[in-house]
Amino acid sequence: MKKNILVAHGGGPTPVMNSSLQGVIEGARSASNGGRLFAARFGAEGILNDDLIDLTDVPAGTVSLLSDTPASAIGSCRRKLTEADYPAVLDCLKKHDIQCLLYNGGNDSMDTCHKLSVLAERSGMELSVIGIPKTIDNDLAETDHSPGYGSAARFAAVAAAEIGADASALPIHIVVMEVMGRNAGWLTAAAGLGAAVSGCEMMTLLPEQPLDTKAFLQEAERRYRRGHGLLVAVSEGVCGLDGKPIADSGIVDGFGHKVPGGAAQRLSDLIMQELSIKSRSEKPGLLGRASMAHVSETDRREAYGVGRCAVLSALEGRTGSMIAIRAERKNGYAAQLVEVPLEKVANTEKKFPTEWMERFAVSDAFADYCLPLLGGALPAFAHLR
Repeated sequence: MKKNILVAHGGGPTPVMNSSLQGVIEGARSASNGGRLFAARFGAEGILNDDLIDLTDVPAGTVSLLSDTPASAIGSCRRKLTEADYPAVLDCLKKHDIQCLLYNGGNDSMDTCHKLSVLAERSGMELSVIGIPKTIDNDLAETDHSPGYGSAARFAAVAAAEIGADASALPIHIVVMEVMGRNAGWLTAAAGLGAAVSGCEMMTLLPEQPLDTKAFLQEAERRYRRGHGLLVAVSEGVCGLDGKPIADSGIVDGFGHKVPGGAAQRLSDLIMQELSIKSRSEKPGLLGRASMAHVSETDRREAYGVGRCAVLSALEGRTGSMIAIRAERKNGYAAQLVEVPLEKVANTEKKFPTEWMERFAVSDAFADYCLPLLGGALPAFAHLR
C-alpha cells in the first residue's frame, strides 16, 4: 500500500538537523513505498498554510549535501499548535492524503507531535505519527542525549578552549562567555571541558544552580589573582537567588518562553564595578548551532539514524512515539535506537543532574558522559610558559 509521508521541523535548528532529514528521505526511498514524500515549509506554519515541498524526486546528489548543510533546509518555526489550529491541520493532511507524519524537534515540538497523534486518533484518521528528537540543549526526556547536542557541545568546548587560551596568554581581564541554554546547563557544562585544553582558570554557571553573585565575585577574584587567566562560562538563563534571570530580554517566543539574553554582559559589568577588574563578554550565540566547522561525526551519524528509523517505523504503521537513543559507555561507547511514548517526552525538560554539579564546576562523571558524544578528541595546545 502506498503511503504519503510528511516531515516537518520545529524549534531552533542544529548542525545535524538536515542529517535527520537525509535519513528520512533515504529511508523512505529504500522502503520503495511508492508514495509521495512532502516537507512542511517552516514546520507547523507550513502545515497550517498548506505550504508543502515535494521531496519525492529531489536528486540524490542534492540529498547527499544535507549532511554538510547546517540549520534546516526546509525551514523551522516556533509555533505552538492550539485547538483553533486543528481544522486547518486536518484539511492539509487530508488534502495530500498523508498517512505518515514525522515531526523533528525538541520538547515543545514533541508536544506538537503528541497533539497531532491524539488529534489523528480522535478524528479516526489512519495516520502514523513519529517524533524525531533534536535539540542542542540536550533537555529531551527519555533519551540518553539528543541529536544536535554533540556538535553544539563540541563547538562550546573548542570555543572555550580557544577563548581560554587567549585569556591565559594576556591575563589582564576576566572573560565571560555566554552559552545557549535557557533552563538546562548541558552546553555550558560542555564548555567547561575546554578548560583543561587551554590551561586557563575556568568557572561554569548553570541555570540549575541559583547564582549567589557575592560568592561568585569572591571566587572569580580569587581565581583571577592566580595569574593564569579566567574564563567564566555562563548559561544564558542563569537566575539569581531570588529566582529571577540575571538578565531578561523582556521578549517571549512563539512557545511562550521568556527569551533570555545578556547574562555575560551583566556579569562583566558586575566584575568591573565591584572588583575593578577589566572584563570582556563574549557570546558565540547562533554560531553554536549554525557552524559545521566542529560538527561531531557521532552526532551526524546518530541524527541520520533517528531520521531513517522514524520513517521506517511510520511506514510499518507504528505511531505515538519518539525515536530515542540508549547508550552504554562502560566498555567503549555504543548506542541503539528505541521508541518511547510521546506523552512521556512532551513538555518535559531533562535538567543537568545535580550529582554532576560542583562549586562553579562540573564533575568528571559529566566528562565521561559527554566526551564520547563529541565525535573525537578535543584539540591539544602547546604550553610553554
